[in-house]
Amino acid sequence: MEKPLILVTNDDGITAPGLRALIRTMKELGDVVVVAPDSPQSGMGHAITVDSTLFSKQVIVDHKEGAPSEYSCSGTPADCVKLALRVILDRTPDICVSGINHGSNSSINVIYSGTMSAAIEAGIEGIPAIGFSLCDYSWNANFEPALDSVKKIVEEALDNGIPKGTVLNVNIPKTEKGPKGIKICRQARGNWKEKFDKRTSPSGKDYYWLTGEFELLDKGEDTDEWALAQGYVSVVPTQFDLTAHHAIQQINNWNLNEK
Repeated sequence: MEKPLILVTNDDGITAPGLRALIRTMKELGDVVVVAPDSPQSGMGHAITVDSTLFSKQVIVDHKEGAPSEYSCSGTPADCVKLALRVILDRTPDICVSGINHGSNSSINVIYSGTMSAAIEAGIEGIPAIGFSLCDYSWNANFEPALDSVKKIVEEALDNGIPKGTVLNVNIPKTEKGPKGIKICRQARGNWKEKFDKRTSPSGKDYYWLTGEFELLDKGEDTDEWALAQGYVSVVPTQFDLTAHHAIQQINNWNLNEK
């Protein structure tokens, strides 16, 4: 039987250790093609390149443990998936996996995530897709304890499929012994209390550095934040239909058509 074709991408760049760990694991499950940014693209959300040129080239990052086919792309994570599907691949992938991100994409962070936007772009095209993130921002983070969970989730997705209109947002706690298990969760309510640190350049120009603290507004024990705090992998089914269905009836009561 033909092996599954697995498209691998990320937002930290094609040389990121998290991506390299994901490639090694996916090679155990199928044929891997990598299309990833040539430089870090964290926090890019679902940005795409529409008013400038886009470059891509085949590269060899790791002769021993890399994928047979790897391509760097000058664009965003969403660009990488678009380019893979329209230019690089000769058949539709069975699944797209994005990550493993250096840092959490739980709660409201999913809105800003380039990792998840790559997965969502694949989902929009009808391809089962998963975004993986490790709750450790260090470039030298230890991804090994997370890989069993990553492999298990992808295996189950390949065997059972992912509901249409849905992608999976998977976050993995930082742990040396491995997660306690895997929990299906909802996205926790939370936001960032942001500040802009004003600084002055050597030339005397003012500039700003974004800082802030995450504020958890949710006490539920069925959320991604709760699961991660307890040492579990969180899996949040995430949809890209942004319609607030519960609000339609209320807004229908507005007098919008009265003259």
